[in-house]
Amino acid sequence: MISGRRAARELIAFYVDSGTDAVIGETPVDRMAETPAPASSRPENTEPRSGEKPAHIARTNMLPTAQAKTAPQTTPPASPETAIMAAREAARSATSLEALQSLLAAFEGCALRATATQLVFADGNPQSRVMLVGEAPGYDEDAIGRPFVGRSGKLLDLMLAAIGLDRKSAYIANVVPWRPPGNRTPTPQETAICLPFIRRQIELADPDILVCLGGPAMQTLLEIKEGITRSRGRWFPYDTGSREIRALATFHPAFLLRSPLQKRFAWRDFLALKKALKTSG
Repeated sequence: MISGRRAARELIAFYVDSGTDAVIGETPVDRMAETPAPASSRPENTEPRSGEKPAHIARTNMLPTAQAKTAPQTTPPASPETAIMAAREAARSATSLEALQSLLAAFEGCALRATATQLVFADGNPQSRVMLVGEAPGYDEDAIGRPFVGRSGKLLDLMLAAIGLDRKSAYIANVVPWRPPGNRTPTPQETAICLPFIRRQIELADPDILVCLGGPAMQTLLEIKEGITRSRGRWFPYDTGSREIRALATFHPAFLLRSPLQKRFAWRDFLALKKALKTSG
């Protein structure tokens, strides 16, 4: 049997992974129950006549409208089509990466914004020749506000260092800039809403080479239906909107942590990246 302390730790870990990070109250409240009148205001030993409501319930129903609680007014969420159109218009209006980041921070068309701690826009040097794009931030990235800072980020740093790069010579971002609750996979609708922003981000950064980290980023940005195992290590054209650049697909560092034997293939991909940077320099 699990001890009380261990069970509590596992429960807290479950809540954190699910995106729950605040306690509203320490005791449960039945908000559907009738609110009884104070005991002093009820007549003693008085039974309601047949077909008549108890006095305290009748008085509750007769409260003036001004005193009655009204349900909070909520704005219905926009349809996915409307949100995508709004994202396209907002992304097109950004003339710099700073303006794009500000627009994303204020954009309300993606529901992930409400559950994430903060926007995770980018890290590294936007003036660098190579840009790496993953799928979405995780727990550590959501807490710090920078992409690839957890375990997978540390592995990515090692992979970059092995070919002479670091975060001062690379630019890093994600297709989806908000962490999905519990690190779940972003839905196709969430990805479609965020796609205009990452496309504009690539256009404004204007790298010479784009590296897609993982299958979802590859399939979204390069519009490839094949899996990452078949597509990794291959070069694809990518139209930034102003010119055509080379794009390379490789495994996501998080996948490599789960499948260490695949690191040898990722190493080949990064050697190809190193060679491409030299030959195109």
